[in-house]
Amino acid sequence: MSVRTAPPTVDPHAAAADPRAVAFARLLAVVDRLRAPDGCPWDLKQTLSSMAPHLVEEAHEAVEAIERGHLAQTAEECGDVLMVVALLCRIAQDAGQFDLAAAAHGISEKLIRRHPHLFGEVQVDSADQVVQNWEAIKKVEREEKQEDSSAIAGVPVALPALQRAHRVGGKAVSAGFRWADPRGALAKLREEQGELEVALQDVDLSKDGMPGAAVEARARVEHELGDVLLAAAFLARYLDVDAERITREAVRRFEGRFRAMESSLGVPMKDATLDRMMAAWQAAKSAEKGAAP
Repeated sequence: MSVRTAPPTVDPHAAAADPRAVAFARLLAVVDRLRAPDGCPWDLKQTLSSMAPHLVEEAHEAVEAIERGHLAQTAEECGDVLMVVALLCRIAQDAGQFDLAAAAHGISEKLIRRHPHLFGEVQVDSADQVVQNWEAIKKVEREEKQEDSSAIAGVPVALPALQRAHRVGGKAVSAGFRWADPRGALAKLREEQGELEVALQDVDLSKDGMPGAAVEARARVEHELGDVLLAAAFLARYLDVDAERITREAVRRFEGRFRAMESSLGVPMKDATLDRMMAAWQAAKSAEKGAAP
């Protein structure tokens, strides 16, 4: 059950005493100085397009800090994200396009509109109902704007592939296109693995890179391998596991074990046998498990 409240209003006097507002106003003042006519040459030459990669990079650095549990670094990286957003809005303001006030007002209105269980008459009893209402409201918004109104619309194509697969899968499930339980998703993954194995029968696996493979055979392997990765991401969605996050964690584990293996070999890797490397790998893996809480 939710408690309905009126949309929040801002008391200028309270805002002036809010340390968050004071700190953010200082950030805006710094950004304004950077973009002043006699400001920083680097900041003055930036455009929305040139700053876009920095927004992605800073967001990824914030995610990494969060996943590693580094609170001080997380605060620093969140600050970097805020700085890039503030600079983007100032760049647009200078071009007469939009400003931070328009961006902030727009997201405030969107949040109020998409939380009718707080600011309207809708009642919910679970987080799942909140998500369902959110997606339904987004669908109506897209229809009103004559945008793509598919149940799986609205997932940025620039997202990392596993993250995008997770989001698309979640939207499909919310729309009703789903297995009865995770066992169906697991069976689908096995099915896709079987199709990949069949496709691999047509290529030479004795060497890397499928040497001499026909164009059609290579395309089929790529197709089936892509389906395996997608099915794995969908299974993660059914298990309520973030496929992107656990893949990053797996890569970090690999990096740690690889570095430990390198250190323990005592010789350049090119001079070590595969058996010796695998023994060192297993030792690193065992040491890692022994150090785990």
